[in-house]
Amino acid sequence: MHDELTKVDIQKMQEEIDYRTHEQRPKIIEDVKTARAFGDLSENYEYKAAKQELRRCDSRIRFLKRMIASAKVIDATSKDDEVGLFDKVELFYEEDNESEVIELTTTLRRDVFHQCISKESPLGQTIMGHKVGDRVLVKASDTVSYYVQIRSIEKGTDDESLPIRQF
Repeated sequence: MHDELTKVDIQKMQEEIDYRTHEQRPKIIEDVKTARAFGDLSENYEYKAAKQELRRCDSRIRFLKRMIASAKVIDATSKDDEVGLFDKVELFYEEDNESEVIELTTTLRRDVFHQCISKESPLGQTIMGHKVGDRVLVKASDTVSYYVQIRSIEKGTDDESLPIRQF
């Protein structure tokens, strides 16, 4: 499966790879060497912790490289009157009689705690391409669905303000 990512996503991942490879990893390797010098590795917590941090760093580098290698680069532009990537959308949830503003993002930059919803989520897939005033049925699963109405769309851009997701 290919992740649909923007050029900014790829750029942010490459920057993180460079940082981890050239700055963070050498420091961690030095920490491993220092901790190893403390002696008896079987009871050396500092050594174990440094090795674990090195594995975590290497794992993140591999993950990011695989993401870049398998990514499908997409364009974040959309029509002025339709919901697209990085747009802030006010939704009205009929069942709850409440409104909410969400931002539609790529999977790599989703953050539900800050109302950044992936375009690949059930909600994101459903509202993508719709216009103000549209009432759409969101199917969260085979048994759960709900209606939302699009109240407003504030066009957004693919900038570097949204961080990429960590593990």
